[in-house]
Order: sequence, then structure tokens, then C-alpha cells
Amino acid sequence: MNRLVDSKYFQVTQRVWGTRLLFVNIYMIANRPGSAKGWVLVDTGLKGSSAKIIAMAEALFGPGTKPSAIVLTHGHADHAGSLPELLMHWNLPVYAHRLEVPYLTGLSSYPPTDPFVGGGLMSLASVFFPVKPLHIRHKIKAINVEEGIPELPEWEVIETPGHSPGHISLYLPGTSVLLAGDALATTQAESAISVYNYTPKLSGPPKYFTTNWVAAAASVRKIAAANPRTTAPGHGHVMRGREMQDALQELADNFEEMAVPSSGRYVDNPATANETGVTYVPPFVSSTGFKVALSFAAALAGFMIMRQLR
Repeated sequence: MNRLVDSKYFQVTQRVWGTRLLFVNIYMIANRPGSAKGWVLVDTGLKGSSAKIIAMAEALFGPGTKPSAIVLTHGHADHAGSLPELLMHWNLPVYAHRLEVPYLTGLSSYPPTDPFVGGGLMSLASVFFPVKPLHIRHKIKAINVEEGIPELPEWEVIETPGHSPGHISLYLPGTSVLLAGDALATTQAESAISVYNYTPKLSGPPKYFTTNWVAAAASVRKIAAANPRTTAPGHGHVMRGREMQDALQELADNFEEMAVPSSGRYVDNPATANETGVTYVPPFVSSTGFKVALSFAAALAGFMIMRQLR
């Protein structure tokens, strides 16, 4: 392994590294020698991130390397956007929860985002976030939660739905490391300023894409019960130690007050889904004033986000 790792890559713990791609994190896990060969990529970031991911892999593991598998915490566009590009470069399996498979194989779109929750520019900009499915049926393998992922024999799969129907987190019991995906964040994901500065704040899942708040609350409480010593999220810095554990327990104990929006499309009426995809999306009701504000704010937010992406 190349010991000269670029400073833009951060180490979560021994054999786990991450990098920030615009406003979302991806991770690479090297298996312990003797337990399995190779390494695994967790999430793929936004569309257009493949070159940076490949460069990071070669910096860590050497030229020409490729993972033994890709694992998706969920299929939202900021976590699976570069998947088609990477699969043109690497021929390997992609693991996702069975309830995420419809959004990766062309069967179903995700429910629309809720741009009015959270009160930040990222929420408003979410009207531009893609919700249409990917079409990679021949590569997808549904995760057996009980058996885990063969390419990650030491890691446990924790079902953490709410932000998406089949969201998962990964947990390494020996060192109490949690890769949380978007089950929670360590920055205020709705605020563009907080996201781009990665201002530390242990928070619930990004509000604008969360479609079942009862399930999201249960997922955070499940994570808190695992009592991780290190939490590596999809959005925000890695957090460690007692201060993080205390903040996580506080979030779990007071999730409805701290994380759930006071109002919103999915707050009292969640979207529902099964193995075929979305089965129900609650109607969106807004006033004329809301529509005018959305049009103006979304146009401004979309311009700023697309400028950053380019």
C-alpha cells in the first residue's frame, strides 16, 4: 500500500479512508490481512466523481487497483451518481438493500424532495436533485442483512431506513466504527454554508430527502444503541469519542424535537415503498406565495449549485 496519501484523503480508522466530493463523503475499506483480499468502495458520490475516486484508490492501493465490490448505503444521486461511470472502468458487483434495488434497476423513481423543510439553500436546491432511477440491473446484488456482505466479512449491516426505504449503515464491532450514510449527518445538511464549510453539528438525516420520519427516528435510536466510538457520515466530518456519543444519545432521546421538521410533505404522511419501488407519495399542498418563493429561490439555488458542480 502506498504510504504517501494525499492530504485531501482522511483516515477514519485503521484500514478505512474517506474523501469529500463537493458536499458528500465516500469511503474505502481495506480488509484485514488474512480475513479477505482487497478493498471495498462505499458510495460513489455525485455524477462526474469517478476520476477522483479512481485517483484516490490508486493513491491508497497502487496503480491499476480496483475494489472487490461497491456497497451503497442508498441510491440517492449524491451517493450513487458516479456508479455508471465507475462500472465502465471496473467490472464488479454492487451491493444494496433489496428495498433500494428498484431505484438502481429502472423500476421506480424516488419520491420528490421536500424543498421547504430545514430552511436552507440546500433544501431549496433539492428541487434540482435527480430522483429518477439508474439502470444497472446486471450488476446489483441484494444484501442479505443476516449474512452480511461477503467482501466485508468483519462488518455488520444495520438497516437504517427513513431517509430512503432501504438505507443501510455499516458497523465494525471490534473498533466500534460506524459508516452512517445519511441516517444522520454531522453538519446541518440543509444549509449550504454549513455543508460547504462542514460546520460540525451532529444532526438527523438531510431533511429534504427524508420521506419517513418515524422510521428515521427508529434508525437513529438503533445507531445510538450500538454506541459507536467513531461515526463517519455521508455529510460532515468524522466524529469520535465521548462528546460524539453524548450528542448521538441526545439526538436519539430527542429526535422528534431536534430533527423532525415542524411541518413538511412527509412529516405526518410518509411515503411508502416495497420491493417494486414507491407505492404512495403524499400530495404536496402549497399556497401561491410558496410557489412564487420556490420558483425564485430554487432558480437562485440551482444556479449556485450547478456552478459549483461545473
